[in-house]
Amino acid sequence: MLGSLAVAVTASPAWAGPDSDVASAFDPGDGFDLHLTFDYQLDVHRAAIRREAAGRPGTAPTDPVPVVDDLVFSSTKHTVVPKLELGLFHDVSASFAVPLVLAWDRSLELDQRDTPCTFDVPGASCVSRMSSSTLADGLLPTVGYDGQNGGAGFTGTDPTVFRGPTRAGVDQVHLGITWAPMNQLRDDTKPTWKLGAELRLAVGKVMAMDRLDPSASTGVGRGFHELKLSTTVAKRMGWAEPFVDLWWQVPIAIKDGSPFESPGFGARSTDPSQRAGARFGFEAYAVDQGDDGARLSLELSAHLDGHFEGREYTEMWEVFALAGDASGTGPLVLDADPTDGAAQPLDHPGITTVENYLDLGARVAGRIAVGQRFRIAAFFEMLAQTEHVLTFTDAGVDLPQCSGGARPGCETFNDDLVTPMSVEVNPLHKPLIDLIGHRYHADDSLDYAVGVNVQLLF
Repeated sequence: MLGSLAVAVTASPAWAGPDSDVASAFDPGDGFDLHLTFDYQLDVHRAAIRREAAGRPGTAPTDPVPVVDDLVFSSTKHTVVPKLELGLFHDVSASFAVPLVLAWDRSLELDQRDTPCTFDVPGASCVSRMSSSTLADGLLPTVGYDGQNGGAGFTGTDPTVFRGPTRAGVDQVHLGITWAPMNQLRDDTKPTWKLGAELRLAVGKVMAMDRLDPSASTGVGRGFHELKLSTTVAKRMGWAEPFVDLWWQVPIAIKDGSPFESPGFGARSTDPSQRAGARFGFEAYAVDQGDDGARLSLELSAHLDGHFEGREYTEMWEVFALAGDASGTGPLVLDADPTDGAAQPLDHPGITTVENYLDLGARVAGRIAVGQRFRIAAFFEMLAQTEHVLTFTDAGVDLPQCSGGARPGCETFNDDLVTPMSVEVNPLHKPLIDLIGHRYHADDSLDYAVGVNVQLLF
């Protein structure tokens, strides 16, 4: 057992781990605490992009809609996060953090994961350029689109059909405040309990896709502000420190010019997704030489994050934005005014309504602390997502009966149908990707992350 490895387990109060960190101020002999943190993280994401295939040969009208292989999405993202936390009052602190994306690359390939591959025959095991529904529907050119080569295509036997420009920059800055009603370093009969609120302000260049000059749009911003509320409980008990962290994150405002702005008419539920989650585990101390010595610990934890139905940047957003560029004739160009018989071209923002899904992850981290001032850790994390529909935008909303027939077609409202060419129509809905039988799914998702965390505690 890990307890047998401990060199020493300090008497109360024992030094605790990062989930018990409390920056305070105006304590006897200590004017204020200052915590400086630097994080680096590499995220690798891979998922199968599958699509509903209504009318597929061999499918009866009463059969469930088949979902078939199409593409495989891959991305890598390098992020650094400098953070400052300053004690304000007794067990109350304020924090400031700036997550900076150093490089973010994304690509899509034809799904050719099976070995050996067979193509373009009944029961084919792999997808070709001829059998991909994304290419057949004109969402991408047959040769693909390379955003790192001016939009040129891919040649030869390369299965890649899309590569986005390398993105970098800042999405949000995080301003937080934390209060610890209980602190085990003051009273070791109680756990450390922290309550936190964090305002996440959108400051970065909003992500967009420029069809003619992809290198001109390399921002990472999403264009909305968020509020995150959290509570953490941790308690050092001998060689172990169990902890649990609960949080909820909600969008609170949309920036002007954001793709999340509502186009009006029958558009409903246009806000970004809300999220909530739980993280739980324990920190196990293999070596603990007390406050002034060295400590070696291992963190084992798991987390469960819920994404609630709402609009998101998905694995397919850049492809949808390309196919919906109003300067061209792509199949996803929107109509800004569905009540006007003449089309008024509007860019498709790329973002779509996504159904509920879960992230399920596990993490292991090794941590070394020297005295009370320095701590360094390295971690590895794996994450899987439940299958979910990526294109879930509804056709509109059935409005109540209008009084006096004040608007053309008003007498047909409140009939359990979305009336064409009326204010009931959602301009964001495109049957080619949103209608049942044509929707996109994300499946077989498996991610991993590695990183380093350095802390200086004053």
